[in-house]
Amino acid sequence: MSATASSLPHAATLKSDATIISLVGFAHGTSHFFHLMIPPLFPFFMAEFALGYASVGTLMTIFFVVSSIGQAIAGVWVDRYGADRVLFVGIGLLSLSGVLVFVAPNFHGLMVAAFVAGCGNSIFHPADFALINRRISAPRLGHAFSVHGISGNIGWACAPILMLATASTFGWRAAGLAAAAVGLASLSLLIWKRPLLQYELQTASVGGVTGALPAKVSFAEILAQPMVWAAFGFFFFATFGFGALQNFAPSLLRELFDLSLGAATSALSIYLIGSGCGLLVGGFLAKPGNAHEGYVAAAFGAGAAIALCLALLPLPVWVVLPVMAAMGFAVGIAGPSRDLLVRTATKARLGEGAFGRVYGMVYSGLDVGLAVAPIAFGLLLDAHQPRWVFAGISLSLICAIVAAWSVARTSRK
Repeated sequence: MSATASSLPHAATLKSDATIISLVGFAHGTSHFFHLMIPPLFPFFMAEFALGYASVGTLMTIFFVVSSIGQAIAGVWVDRYGADRVLFVGIGLLSLSGVLVFVAPNFHGLMVAAFVAGCGNSIFHPADFALINRRISAPRLGHAFSVHGISGNIGWACAPILMLATASTFGWRAAGLAAAAVGLASLSLLIWKRPLLQYELQTASVGGVTGALPAKVSFAEILAQPMVWAAFGFFFFATFGFGALQNFAPSLLRELFDLSLGAATSALSIYLIGSGCGLLVGGFLAKPGNAHEGYVAAAFGAGAAIALCLALLPLPVWVVLPVMAAMGFAVGIAGPSRDLLVRTATKARLGEGAFGRVYGMVYSGLDVGLAVAPIAFGLLLDAHQPRWVFAGISLSLICAIVAAWSVARTSRK
């Protein structure tokens, strides 16, 4: 049987924690890499198959809709079969999606690739967070969540570079193979280190009281928990606003502030760099036992205020990019605290044996938010209302604060 982190000597625990955090972070970076496997290839697909923007955009809608549905299913599998096995299947599917891009004969072939990639992506949050919560010692949980978020940003940053460089030099089909190779390398590393990613499939005691909850918690009981739906709403609103930036940041900033094409294109990267720095700081602030909803409220409140400034104030051009970095930093600080908030609520209400199912359910709100955002904010941009886009981002962050307090309140009942 695998030893839990708490039963190991301090030095061994530190080494084990650092290794597991690195492995899970690498896996999460891989999943985010495949978020942006397809979008950089849009111009190549449009030229090859005579497609429009709406058609190629459908590929990412397929990706996130499938991922949002699959997360709840993957959470059940994580709790039943173990996070390591499910993680291997997910990375294998991601790698396969790259191969399917390589062999795609037409647009329908690309749709199949997006579907398979969405299936693969669906396993990461329930598997990753089950591993972190079950295998990392409590004092380092904040740092684990911080690294998890930063690694995702790194995956986002690396994908466009590799995909565009490969497609420009060797063609878009070769770029699909390059993505498949990234997935295969990640899978090989995790299989090599598999002993560190295993844990006992059993429900731990809750609050230090053995038998405080039933040993088995059904999926129906999980769905009946108000805390689960409050957390689902939190992740929906937290990512709904980000979806506007992920899809439309260059167009949005060019129309609103008349930025140059280069500056507007770099805005999302600058936001993500700021977010990565915020995640790093947030890892030191998030400690077990703290009022995590307070950190979330302060960080998201600052982000909402900055977004409102972008919506209402005629800022000079040179201020816009630093303000985008500041907004990313503010929102990033909340990352580790939000994950500890969900962990605390899950452990209090359902026990550790439900981590996979709960994280699978609540994180599907993230994918739903990213799937709905392009439609909602795209309509505002089509109506030439860029200021309302930033106002919508501000409102979504405020709604996320309300949901975070609701999660904390229900977990204390």
